Amino acid sequence: MTEPPMHIIETYFECCGFDHTFLQGGTSVYLWNLSREFAARGHRVSLVTPAHGRLDDLRGRYQVEDLGYSDEYVLPLVLDPEVWHGFPAETGLPVRTTAHRIRLDGVDLYFLSNEHLDRLPDTFYPPYSTKGRDLVFFKPLVFQADSVRFLRHWFGGERAIVHAHEPFYHYLLPAALRDDPTKHVVSTVQSNMPITKQVYAPEVRRLLELLGAPDGLPREQPPAGPDLEAVRQYQQLTHLHYEYPPDHVAVYRLVLENADLIDFLSPGQLDFYASFRDTPFEALFAHLPLARAVKENAHKMFVGGCAISDQWLAWDPGEVDRTAVLDGLGLDPALPTFFHNARYALHHKGQLELMRAVDRVLGEGLAANFVVRCISGAPLDDPFFREVAERHRGRLHLESERVDERRVFEYASAADFCLFPSKFEMDTFLIAQGEAMVCGAVPIATAQEGMAHFRHARPEPETTGLAVNRSFAEDDPLLTAALTARIREAVALWSDDPARYRELSRRAAAVARQFTWEHCADLHLAAFGRLWRGEPAELPAERALRLGWFDLLKDEEITEEAALAHGDPAAYARRAPVDAPVARRFFHAAWERADFRTCERIVDGHPAAVTAEEVRALRERCSVGGDGGLVYRLPHAERVELVVPAPRGPAVRALPGVRELRRTAPGVFEGPPPRPGARLLLTLSSGRVTWDEARHG
Repeated sequence: MTEPPMHIIETYFECCGFDHTFLQGGTSVYLWNLSREFAARGHRVSLVTPAHGRLDDLRGRYQVEDLGYSDEYVLPLVLDPEVWHGFPAETGLPVRTTAHRIRLDGVDLYFLSNEHLDRLPDTFYPPYSTKGRDLVFFKPLVFQADSVRFLRHWFGGERAIVHAHEPFYHYLLPAALRDDPTKHVVSTVQSNMPITKQVYAPEVRRLLELLGAPDGLPREQPPAGPDLEAVRQYQQLTHLHYEYPPDHVAVYRLVLENADLIDFLSPGQLDFYASFRDTPFEALFAHLPLARAVKENAHKMFVGGCAISDQWLAWDPGEVDRTAVLDGLGLDPALPTFFHNARYALHHKGQLELMRAVDRVLGEGLAANFVVRCISGAPLDDPFFREVAERHRGRLHLESERVDERRVFEYASAADFCLFPSKFEMDTFLIAQGEAMVCGAVPIATAQEGMAHFRHARPEPETTGLAVNRSFAEDDPLLTAALTARIREAVALWSDDPARYRELSRRAAAVARQFTWEHCADLHLAAFGRLWRGEPAELPAERALRLGWFDLLKDEEITEEAALAHGDPAAYARRAPVDAPVARRFFHAAWERADFRTCERIVDGHPAAVTAEEVRALRERCSVGGDGGLVYRLPHAERVELVVPAPRGPAVRALPGVRELRRTAPGVFEGPPPRPGARLLLTLSSGRVTWDEARHG
């Protein structure tokens, strides 16, 4: 169906992808490419963003129109006394905002300027160190209020889709515009920031009052029960969840309950953010009020997608002189070459484990080149990285500076494989991996859900490369070992089976080239069009199946595969009887996932479906030895850790004690006697991470 002409207003703290000198992050590039594509389809497109003190700079290169807009008010800030020591409980920021416009490629760019938005002209974003010390920390909050007031004044009663990006930077906007029938708000989850990210509720309540929004802030109470204490405390180590005092509110819940639609960059990102399946956070998330809010609002969610830049798709990798590129880096063009390109983020990007693996394989004499870019804009301060680079000079080129995009393209085109061992599911689309694949580099990457669209973790005949299991640990020897093995496997593939390598390279390029801004615009405009026409959003049955939300499905929509995957015999029973063969399938599927509660239900309800040996393995997997030490047996466990909660005190974010059990035989682990409240964290050979009880003698 042809979409009606719409007015689409893009708004974000940084919408500057039209000018590389005015660019800070990937969201800007995303916004500019998408906006131009919308405009090319005949839609009216406006961008609203701060000027960041760069108006004079822009005037030197563009025609900047000063608009007849002036907005004067006092922004009230209610400050958290636990953070803002020495500051008053409430202060007011005098604000006088002007607006300025550039018209470019069919897009109207509106820049809001005032004393507060014009601070930090070089970095735009306040450093986290300003929290509790400098009110510049609230610069993004000033923009939230400013943008709502500007939208109401400048676009008045005009009907528009307001497309906002990254909940932390717009959580006031959906609530403020909720009762405006002319403004439809679509929120894009741009990164996998912790879903439970919270802000001080009195501060939010006061700002919503300023913006005329009704006060309906949800309360975020932690789940009760000492059995979850170890699980709760451990999350501080996972980058997936942090604890907050009770006088805080989750920004994502504000967006969920007030926006019209929620937009994601990939199908895997949407599924991950709705369930956290197979992660250390899954068990806790299921008990949070936010999990219920996610499920209740799941019909609003859609995948708008992301894409590779038109420039990378237009360049021809065949025109790159591989020999000249690698010679120029001091590397041997006759050897297989591995490429990594990401901002310097030691744990998020898995770069510590990557460098450990590179050091290991080169130290063993593997004949290969590595081009590793950890972009920081300054020399890397990690002595280990510098030592590895010096130790393997002539085999490893390490760089941190920003270079021309064409140069990065040449690196990727000269590479045979690309390495992206990202961790903690913090990557949502990972454009850099797609760019390298466009050039034919075969991916070696973690099997993160947010990166699943690149198909490196798919089985034949669809796979594009080699996968390693996901990681949720900061310095993860399992990830290092997996990368080491995959790098060796890749070199053997390149040397011994060139036809197979060429097929993977062809597939990698073909898959990556599907991600175009034209396709991304198609996905967005289809969702926007339904919203514009007033069609109710619906939850697709296949998504409810993937997430195990069987209560939202009709009996005939439930599949055996989904019921087995989620360990839900009751859901299966809605479509067919659970006889002994079916019960046995449930037991084995649950055993492989270390879902021992489902195993116990099968043993209790269908004892004939399970052998005595299987029952013994289930019931005796955790025992106490003669010396009082803990013994744990599970054949498909790769790592078992004992997590002992710290005593609950005044600190909200208490850290538990974590001790890895010693592997004494395949599938056998031993450790100290567990204290009350301790839990076991299991990492399975499949990559799933889950919890089990630690039994006492």
